Amino acid sequence: MRSIWNGAISFGLVSIPIKLVNATESHSISFRQIHVTDGGRVRYRKVCELDGEEVSTAEIGKGYEEADGSIIPITDEDLARLPIPTAKTIEIVSFVPADEIDPLQMDAAYYLAANGATAAKPYTLLREALKRSRKVAIAKYALRGRERLGMLRVVDDVIAMHGLLWPDEIRAPEGVAPEGSVSVREAELDLADALMATLGEVEIASLHDDYREAVEAMLAAKAGDGFEPAQTVAEPAGGQVIDLMAALESSVRAARASRSGDGDGDAAAADAGAGGGGDAGAGAEVTPIRRKAAPAAPKTVGGKKSTASAGAGAAKKAAAGRKTASVAKTAKTAKTAASGAAAGGKKSASATARSASATAGGKAAAAKSGAGAAKSGTGAAKKAAPRKRSSA
Repeated sequence: MRSIWNGAISFGLVSIPIKLVNATESHSISFRQIHVTDGGRVRYRKVCELDGEEVSTAEIGKGYEEADGSIIPITDEDLARLPIPTAKTIEIVSFVPADEIDPLQMDAAYYLAANGATAAKPYTLLREALKRSRKVAIAKYALRGRERLGMLRVVDDVIAMHGLLWPDEIRAPEGVAPEGSVSVREAELDLADALMATLGEVEIASLHDDYREAVEAMLAAKAGDGFEPAQTVAEPAGGQVIDLMAALESSVRAARASRSGDGDGDAAAADAGAGGGGDAGAGAEVTPIRRKAAPAAPKTVGGKKSTASAGAGAAKKAAAGRKTASVAKTAKTAKTAASGAAAGGKKSASATARSASATAGGKAAAAKSGAGAAKSGTGAAKKAAPRKRSSA
């Protein structure tokens, strides 16, 4: 691999000559700009704004533009004379635990290669010291005209360096978090844990760029005149409002099915623990909905009391009916007796009338006594019956 920078690691009084090599490479497919009409390349020309002439690379220098638009020329000699101790040195300033480095600070990655046989011994010493301490080294270095911050760590048997952003280059996440207080239920957390367990782990090395492969296949087909544009199928946009619990449960089921049975126990346990939440619509975005309020508890109604009251009313009506019928019957008997008395004499009629009146009085008293007994029986049933809640 070609080195992009030569210098040394300053480790106290120890100096380790090294070469800096890019540890990463881009596999992105780049395109050229062309003239659509005839397919010719479209190139950028560097032209001077003052005389309008094209300028070659050898004639191009550096300059700093001030706020008013004026340019201050800067030469390589000006930059070389600046007092930068790290111009050709990776200066280690401290050793810290790796978890103290915020991943947001991570930038480009490089391999540090020992430059020459004399560098092998101190290079190996630093590498083994980093391994045993389980720490990383924080260093300062200069590259491409500016001083930078770096982190040295061990990768296999090589010392790697990650460029770090300076702390003041990390923006604070203001206004990014959801506004207001949002509560999460334990059942939702349980389902989220089940989904994570069902998805499981993946070998990072098995992941690849599907889009790049599709572009390469398209280019190969077009180069061989065998390319046919595929019909684009627009996937439905997520807009359906669904319950978060239902979405989590559906996600667990889908992940479990895609794993061909892996994690069935965990997902089943999560389903049983969280309860049913309904099926979620495919492609819908997860938007928690407000649950309907539970119906108010029905008022307590004494079932026996209502029944007893109805029975008492019916008993009263029945007693009144019997009393009326009895009185009517007695009156009819008395009328008949009176007629007989008219034929047989006043004395007999008087005796008969008195007898009928006594009979009517006895029957009325009996009817009244029966109604009272019915009412007493109803009250006793009312006291003896237990009070129950009627169903809502």
